[in-house]
Amino acid sequence: MKFKARDKYFDLSTKPLIMGILNITPDSFSDGGKFYDPDKAILQCEKMIAEGADIIDIGGESSRPGSEPVSREEELDRIMSILRPLRERFNVCISVDTYKPEVAKAALGEGADMINDIFGTENDRDLFKTAASYSAGLCIMHIKGSPLNMQSTTDYGDIITEIKNSLESSTASALECGVSSDSIVIDPGIGFGKDIEGNLKILNNLDRFAEIGRPLLIGTSRKSFIGMISGSDTSDRLSGTIASNIIALIKGASIFRVHDIKENKQAIELACRILNT
Repeated sequence: MKFKARDKYFDLSTKPLIMGILNITPDSFSDGGKFYDPDKAILQCEKMIAEGADIIDIGGESSRPGSEPVSREEELDRIMSILRPLRERFNVCISVDTYKPEVAKAALGEGADMINDIFGTENDRDLFKTAASYSAGLCIMHIKGSPLNMQSTTDYGDIITEIKNSLESSTASALECGVSSDSIVIDPGIGFGKDIEGNLKILNNLDRFAEIGRPLLIGTSRKSFIGMISGSDTSDRLSGTIASNIIALIKGASIFRVHDIKENKQAIELACRILNT
């Protein structure tokens, strides 16, 4: 399966992709404030690229449970402080984690390659059209509710079918808006309006989402369901993250959104080698 984000082309049948997380926020759940300073953020980008990140995902608004939105001006200020120097220095695929069409347009205008939309299943046609106009990559994620209230809306009748239907509907909408099929990635949204059992069920049934026929992105890195099972705090969830990513790989995921590049990349590459032998 191929994935295209502007002039970046990836053959996912031969190599999964590692997406490095860069939160330019004071309040993200794991690294809030750690890379708020632009110089520290650029150093972190350099580190992630050196360790093998294929994509850098820049976020200017926290989506942790309970977080409130920021203005598009504030989000843009945060993102642009990193996007411009990163684009000047590196040819890495740059993703911007936003659901605001105005922010997406400005970021793509500055050279971003991809939009990672946490509200992807809201069928935001304006954002889809913006991505299409730049031939950008687009990640469509499922969320129930909003970051402010999503963990109080975790009830589903059939969680797998409901999420799959939403992702299929949004994929069709994106195609109608002109987004190329090979530029669309889907993400079932681990932790976004799901309780612990829901997250585990999603991971164990990822092959159902793979049936949609688009690359499957998974973001489990350091998330709370790992801590609930292991009793570990946020800074001590690497082993659980790797375990969940290996299961996701076996079940059909091909893009992994993580904080710890080197360790996850090594584990995923080894697992791929074993599975393909």
